[in-house]
Amino acid sequence: MIDVKIIFKTSRKITIELVNRGPFFTDIYEIWLNGKKVKESEKTIETINGLIPDTRYKLKIVQNGETSEEIETQTEYEYVTLNVKRFHAFGDGVHDDTTAIQAAIMSCPEKSRVFIPKGHYAVTSIFLKSNITIDIEKGAVLIGTKNRKALPILPGMTQSYEENEDYNLGSWEGNPLNSFASMFTGIYVSNVVITGEGVIDGNSAIEDWWTEDRSEFEAYRPRMIFLNHCSDITIHGITVQNSPAWNIHPYFSENIRIIGTTMLNPWDSPNTDGVDPESVNGLEIIGVRFSLGDDCVALKSGKIYMGQKYKVPTQNVEIRQCYMQHGHGGVSIGSEMAGGIKNIHASNCIFEHTDRGLRIKTRRGRGKDAIVDGIHFENIHMDHVRTPFGVNCYYNCCDPDRHSDYVKCKKPLPVDERTPEIKQLVFENITCHNCHVAGAFLYGLPEKKIEEVIFRNVTVDYADEPIPMEPAMMDDVDEEMTLKGICIYNVKKLVTENVQIEGCEGEKFDIQEVEEWIKEEC
Repeated sequence: MIDVKIIFKTSRKITIELVNRGPFFTDIYEIWLNGKKVKESEKTIETINGLIPDTRYKLKIVQNGETSEEIETQTEYEYVTLNVKRFHAFGDGVHDDTTAIQAAIMSCPEKSRVFIPKGHYAVTSIFLKSNITIDIEKGAVLIGTKNRKALPILPGMTQSYEENEDYNLGSWEGNPLNSFASMFTGIYVSNVVITGEGVIDGNSAIEDWWTEDRSEFEAYRPRMIFLNHCSDITIHGITVQNSPAWNIHPYFSENIRIIGTTMLNPWDSPNTDGVDPESVNGLEIIGVRFSLGDDCVALKSGKIYMGQKYKVPTQNVEIRQCYMQHGHGGVSIGSEMAGGIKNIHASNCIFEHTDRGLRIKTRRGRGKDAIVDGIHFENIHMDHVRTPFGVNCYYNCCDPDRHSDYVKCKKPLPVDERTPEIKQLVFENITCHNCHVAGAFLYGLPEKKIEEVIFRNVTVDYADEPIPMEPAMMDDVDEEMTLKGICIYNVKKLVTENVQIEGCEGEKFDIQEVEEWIKEEC
């Protein structure tokens, strides 16, 4: 029996998920509504568009001669649709349409829709409002500006009148710093949907936003979508591309859903992460395709100032049915994680041609609240991932202290308020084909070892022509390495159950300073 679920709907569309039918892709199937075939698809997450508001539908799936049970559902109520063309948006790619689109948003009543039809819309920064839907039609492209002078700046910190609190708006790589407002910016808004088959294009290139990418020119680079202290936000269906920096940045927010979107940036574009949730509680990333110049998903919770001040971890994150290509990591943690990362579940995903699959980045100095725990990966297929599993407690990129003796010392140091911690990591039912560098490279701190690592039903084989690369960005590690097995250092408890390694050079397991190793063959 085909198991199908409705996972999202608006007044005009319904999104379904085929359960246990393959990661991201499945066999071609038909979608039927009210007895009529409306669409074919090969993706496990699919959307039916062009529906009528507040209308009942009967839905079923037909695949390989099987038919699902019929599901009855109803689209959401919609009060009114406001077309941005009626607010004097030109959509010609020449006129600045920011004000017209903003006028439509500010004029939109609750439970209503702002509609952006086909066309090319030159925009700067658009600010969101609660309780509305923004629908970007297929063929509509919002094009970002290269002109820094045209963009608002979000101040990093503003002191309250009583001088006893701070109001934080801007953020850059874990610190409260001035940043340019994003193409879509949400500040303390809730119940917003950004949906459609259209494109938001940051219009970035090496000669503008990506030049001197870590420098502050009046402010730091904008994201494409920035959600500051927001709740119940869904980003659905759209394509996000050519971002100046991170694509989607939920920040101190909760209940965020990113469904069926596509994120595209050139492989060599700097810091163009896909989704960077920072101090977020409750996040779903479902059916998303990534092809980027940095980490596909990077879970964060601030550098030491923000982590110690607010102590808000990123937690309760579900990542499934995603297709992650290129970039530095599939799912990464850190390195800005001073508030902690907890309860992360990634399943039924494909990682292709990323530098690493799982990538944990931390180091001494992130602080005692920088706790990583409850990380669970299962049913993942990796191909040409250079190092499928990477845990680096000596991360040496960014920040003035990155090459200090304190950070890079491999001898045990005193455990104090600066010491981060990694607790439980579980990896099961994972295939890693055409590995290049190492099957796994896990390097904990000698004074605070990784508590528990479990590998269960994991297979690793290697590329015929492996590309040398450093297994982790840390000092005193060989710069180039290929065809290494499972390399694990400074772990309290290691469990390897049915771990198959074929084609590595040297020992399959390089295990050092592991207190307990439970090894079970198939």
